[in-house]
Amino acid sequence: MTEDLQELLFALCAAPGTPGDESEAARRAAWELSDCGETEIDRMGNVICRMGNQTAQQQILLDAHLDQVGLIVTRIETNGFLRVDRCGGTDRRVLPGSPVTVFGKEPLTGIVCCMPPHLTEGGEDKVESVDRMAIDLGLSTEEAQELVSPGDRVLVRAPQKRLLGTRITSPALDDRAGCAALIRCAQLLRNQTLSCGLTILLSSREEAGGQGAQTGAYSLEPTEAIAVDVSFAAQPGVDPAKCGKLGGGPMIGMAPILNRPMTNRLLELAKEHEIPYSMEIMGGETGTNADEIAVSRTGVPTAMVSIPLRYMHTPVEVIDTQDVAYTARLLAEYVKGVD
Repeated sequence: MTEDLQELLFALCAAPGTPGDESEAARRAAWELSDCGETEIDRMGNVICRMGNQTAQQQILLDAHLDQVGLIVTRIETNGFLRVDRCGGTDRRVLPGSPVTVFGKEPLTGIVCCMPPHLTEGGEDKVESVDRMAIDLGLSTEEAQELVSPGDRVLVRAPQKRLLGTRITSPALDDRAGCAALIRCAQLLRNQTLSCGLTILLSSREEAGGQGAQTGAYSLEPTEAIAVDVSFAAQPGVDPAKCGKLGGGPMIGMAPILNRPMTNRLLELAKEHEIPYSMEIMGGETGTNADEIAVSRTGVPTAMVSIPLRYMHTPVEVIDTQDVAYTARLLAEYVKGVD
């Protein structure tokens, strides 16, 4: 298991895992959890780790989604260029001119085509839809057809970097940061005697609809759950009232679909253990796996905790690793207090 938090985050983010094709990311995450409890990968590609007293009346589910946004190959054109579409909510504004890896029979390096500004007559201010973009592999039609098939996945390439202090940038921090928080929570609890059952669910397909969390929650039948995702961190142009602060701790969600007593307990624990936090107030659903989990079977009381993140759905997402550590501590304290 990887104990250093930054190394853990980089290892998780380096494993490719677009929606419906999370196997490599799942294997890495399952290995990280394997020393904490009985760990498996289910038929939906979810990673499941069981800890604590699995026969107890109270069964806690902690969820974070495993998949990342990317692209999917739709066809190979007669000139060897690949046509693609979104696989999850990739931000199309960052795609033109970006280097990518195409996961065909072998990983291939390509470039998302872009028009020279000299030829666009003002079109440089416009971004075409993703299904109108193409990828240049530098291959002939025959070579491309030999190595690539429709349905193959594509990820934008970007370096993983340590920034100043405890901040890092990497692709896939949405939501490998949440996965890292749950793995660190499991590490904090692995030598504890828990009176409740605890299940870590690193779920598939969130970026395509949350099917992994939906089926996972249905099969695991938790008595309560906490979903961990990322949310918007303060940056220029973002209303401070609608975002968290890097290094300011987890964002504790408050929404009609979430369970108010669980939310209040998280707030109490944050204050009691001097864990910095902020509130994230939403007027309806949360847009996270919490929405699917809360309505599983006859209903699951569900809370939500988010890690502040900048530049969501781009290959240069930024977090503060302190917020991951704070989130893990808050969740561990919550689990320890459940009888």
